[in-house]
Amino acid sequence: MLDLVLLRHGESVWNADNLFTGWTDVDLTPAGEVEALRAGELLAAEASLDLRLAHTSVLTRAVRTANLTLDAVGRSWLPVRRHWRLNERHYGDLQGLNKKETAERFGLERVMLWRRSYDVPPPPLPAGDPRHPAGDPRYRDVPPHVLPATECLADVVVRVLPYWDDVIVPDLFTVGSRGGAVLVVAHGNSIRALRKHLDGIADADIPGLEIPTGIPFRYLFDDDLTVRDAGYLGDPDAARRAAEAVARQAG
Repeated sequence: MLDLVLLRHGESVWNADNLFTGWTDVDLTPAGEVEALRAGELLAAEASLDLRLAHTSVLTRAVRTANLTLDAVGRSWLPVRRHWRLNERHYGDLQGLNKKETAERFGLERVMLWRRSYDVPPPPLPAGDPRHPAGDPRYRDVPPHVLPATECLADVVVRVLPYWDDVIVPDLFTVGSRGGAVLVVAHGNSIRALRKHLDGIADADIPGLEIPTGIPFRYLFDDDLTVRDAGYLGDPDAARRAAEAVARQAG
């Protein structure tokens, strides 16, 4: 079987402040660091899990979560691949705004449409806005026309799936042939994009999927990438409560 673990980064500073983060590069909170370490403990408790390779986005909160998690599981020496295609969804002109205050300003229905609809993006960044990723050195080798000024989840699916097909899937088969597993540490929406693809979730149903921070989700696949088993590690009620907390963030 092919073995994959998806992990959303631990709580970030802007998660704690209930701000739209997107591609803004913020660090973990102390609570987020603890979540990352606990994720490692959950992974270490899985006797059948043999991590051989990790993937992250290029954003600090995912990078540090991966480092802390691998330290806790005793695999700090694993090779790690990083790529911008695993970044969080770009929230456009909402980045840096408080979610609850934005809901009060524009109405909860509009904000929930921006946050959780499949194909409606938030307002884009204005031209020349310093928040645009084109000025960030980590994207200097990415063609400027590819870098987003806003994204809906459908855009994230289009962005993430080439990396899944071209990089992660070959790694799954390579390490899977030796009984190993692949860890992907990413973000709420890049993980939602992957899970939509892997679970065959319909466009109309994907708004109901919330991804909690710091709780590993494990897939076991047959060789044709059919899902044989999937679920959160640890206490399923804790994962459910954490996902419900994410859903309440907009008020």
